[in-house]
Formats: sequence, structure tokens, C-alpha cells
Amino acid sequence: MPVVHPPRRSALRTAAVALAVTATVGAALAIPAQAASTLKDLSTAAGKDIGFALDPNRLSESAYKSIADSEFTLVVAENAMKWDATEPSQNSFSYGSGDQVASYAASTGKKLYGHTLVWHSQLPGWVNNLSGTALESAMTNHVTNVATHFKGKVVAWDVVNEAFDDNGGRRSDSPFQQKLGNGYIETAFRAARAADPTAKLCINDYNTDAVNSKSTAIYNLVKDFKARGVPIDCVGFQSHLIIGQVPSTMQQNLQRFADLGVDVRITELDIRMQTPADATKLATQAADYKKVFQICLAVSRCQGVTIWGITDKYSWVPGVFSGQGAALVWDDGYAKKPAYDAIASAFGGITPTTPPVTPTTPPVTPTTPPVTPTTPPVGGCQVTYGVNQWNTGFTANVVVKNTSSTAINGWTLTFSFPAGQAVTQAWSSVTTQSGSTVTVKNAAWNGSIPAGGSQQFGFNGSHSGTNPAPSAFSLNGTACSVA
Repeated sequence: MPVVHPPRRSALRTAAVALAVTATVGAALAIPAQAASTLKDLSTAAGKDIGFALDPNRLSESAYKSIADSEFTLVVAENAMKWDATEPSQNSFSYGSGDQVASYAASTGKKLYGHTLVWHSQLPGWVNNLSGTALESAMTNHVTNVATHFKGKVVAWDVVNEAFDDNGGRRSDSPFQQKLGNGYIETAFRAARAADPTAKLCINDYNTDAVNSKSTAIYNLVKDFKARGVPIDCVGFQSHLIIGQVPSTMQQNLQRFADLGVDVRITELDIRMQTPADATKLATQAADYKKVFQICLAVSRCQGVTIWGITDKYSWVPGVFSGQGAALVWDDGYAKKPAYDAIASAFGGITPTTPPVTPTTPPVTPTTPPVTPTTPPVGGCQVTYGVNQWNTGFTANVVVKNTSSTAINGWTLTFSFPAGQAVTQAWSSVTTQSGSTVTVKNAAWNGSIPAGGSQQFGFNGSHSGTNPAPSAFSLNGTACSVA
């Protein structure tokens, strides 16, 4: 689990490289000219959280605080809510730093995500000296006290963190696993639910982004918990990634957990590279950040993405991975890296709260045509249509779910506006309109919808004062139900 380490890069060097690649990657990311929104605005319009890991001691830095205030909707404590910070001596609780994080979240209108109640690392020595019933009692007492203290403030908790080995077995170096066995995870979740019935309860781990032995072991645990009524609401995927290595099965993996009836989150995203960072590496990093956000946008139960920090200046990566760093979205000098615009591009790169600016030049014709539909849905589809509107404009976010038993390879959604509305700009799709009829084809990268899976797109539109939602949708010629 990441901890904060001193910086190891030159702020001037990193900032210079970031400036050098801005022109190189700008065209590829296709950010619209009116993309003046913050990531906070864009994620809010998309109905997703964008979070960051906070060290409250950094809030005295004006650049750090300015970015924290303006760019994020959710905050998680880097270290201030871990066991060594909250219960350094047995049954003697200390919430000073954790309360600072909670107060910051409340004062800035951000959601607060709790991290973490039970983890084998960053434990005070007295915990490791306990065994048997004494350890189980101490664990239950810790979960109960900490969750109760932050009750009503935390939207979700990482209840148990990093409980599995990469081979899918239980983590053998955890004192909880060694001394309490497999049952400690269930005990912790039940204690957390009793202490705070409204917070969502998550299990969180790393190297679980792909479909692999470790993620499958957690999948089986969640499936078992759901079947037996053990309280579990969400799964966190840390996503400490390396450039060029976003797993090809990441969306499929998140979707299979969502299909169990739990939320999913990217909880600790950073994408590291060999340093020094050059233009090619930064462009690859930007594309990878975009890809991860697109994956979350494509899974309806993905609650959002949290980036593990703000600036490379304070990243944990170089202290752990020799020769690697530059893993975050802002460089050592707080300059935006290409990853920032890439994330904005994933959200559509438009301002959701004000009417869109009328383009002065025609849109660029896509160079990659959408996948031609080859497999119609067998058994049905479902559409969820959500709107955020203002005077004469609106932003629509649409989720298309394949409720059939057959995967869809290429899709076309059609619907009609009932009150003369017009699409002005769309993203994650190729959208055209003729009269009241709107035709939406998948983009080149999101044409596949597995059985039970979903894809999401959005658009800006205009209206003349009334903006009723379309009442009927058709996917590849088959009528869909409306959620």
C-alpha cells in the first residue's frame, strides 16, 4: 500500500518535458476548443466520482490546495485513517489527521472515502503481538470505533485491504490471516456494517485489474458473501499501473464484479514510467489514463476513479520502484501533464453547466469508422437516459445494457426527441440527427457489449424550454426497455 516518500525528480525538467509534448499529443486527444471545464465539472456531468489521495499537511501549499479544491469531487486520506494513525496504542484512539481530512471534505463539498480499517501493513507493534481471541477482539474493536467516529461522514470504507496473494491464495504475511484464518474478513465486514449501516463496504486490492487468479479469488469471495448475506457493497481496484500495460480484460473484469450486484471503483490510480520522462512516454501515459477512465465510464456500476495523489513531487512510486516515477497527472512543479487533457477527453472535454459554444469550424470527420453491427441482441436491451439541464441546453448521459444472452459486436441505437431538441455535440459515439430522429453508432473502441454488460455515451443538446426524455429506444433494430 502506498506511503508518501520524498520527491526524486527535477520540477523544471518534468515541466519542460510536459510542455514539449503538449502539441504532440493535443491533436490525438481531440479536446474540443470549448473544453474549459475542470475534471470535477466533467466527472459530475458523467455521474462519476473523481478523487485524490490527500495528505492534509500539503494543504498549506497554495498550488496543491488550488488543484485539490477545483479538480476533484472525492477525497481519501493517504495515511491519516490507517491503523497506526488512528490507534497507535491499544484502545487509545487518535483522530487528529483523519478529522482534518474529513473537515476538508465537508468544507469543500467533496465525498469522503475511508481508507482503511483492516490491513496487514502500517500496523502499530502492539497489534502484531496479539493472537487468537485477543487479536480478533482488538480488530473488531478497532473497526467499530473508527467506523463509528466517521459515521455519517464517509460514503464508503475499504474495510479489508490487500488480503490476497497474486496466485489467488490468502496473504500469508498478514497477521490476521496467520492467526485468525479466512474468517477474519467476514468478521471485519460484519463489524463495519454494525458500526455504520449507511456506508458502503468495500474490499480493496492491487494487481486485480485484469481477469487473473487474484481477481478471480476476490470474485469468488464476493459471490460467496452475497450468497450468504455477508455485507459487502463494493470492490476497489488499486490500479497502480505501468505505462503501456492497461490490461485488455480490465473492463470485462470490472463488469463481472458489477454483475454480482456490487459497485466497483478504481481506488488508487497512478501510471508509472521509467524516468526521465520523454515525450513518447508522456503520450503513452496520457493514452493509458484516458483508457482507464473510459473503462470506468463504460461500466455503469463503476462509481469513479481516484488518483493516488496530485503531483509527482509527492508520489510514493520512486521510493518503492527504483528508476521509475512521473506517475501522476501534475508534474513536480504542479504543471498539468498530457494526462490531464486525456482524462478530459475521456469525459468528452466539454463544459456541462453552461450552454456549449457554437463551433466556428466544422467538426473533423472521424478517420476510424465505427464497427459495423454484426450481431443483433437476442432477448433484449435496456436504456438508462439521464439529463443535466440549464436554460436552453442540456447534457445527456446514456447507458445501453445488453440484457440478452448473446454478446453484441457493433451497435446502433436510435430514438426520437419529442419536443424539437437537437444534439450539438456527442462523445464516446458517432451521433447524427435527421429531424427528430437521432442515430447513435458506437465509437471505434466501444463496439462490444457482452451479455449482461453495458456501454455508455453522452451528448450536449439544445431545447426551446421543455426537454422531455425520449420514450422509446431501439438497439440494432430491437426495441429496448427504459430504466
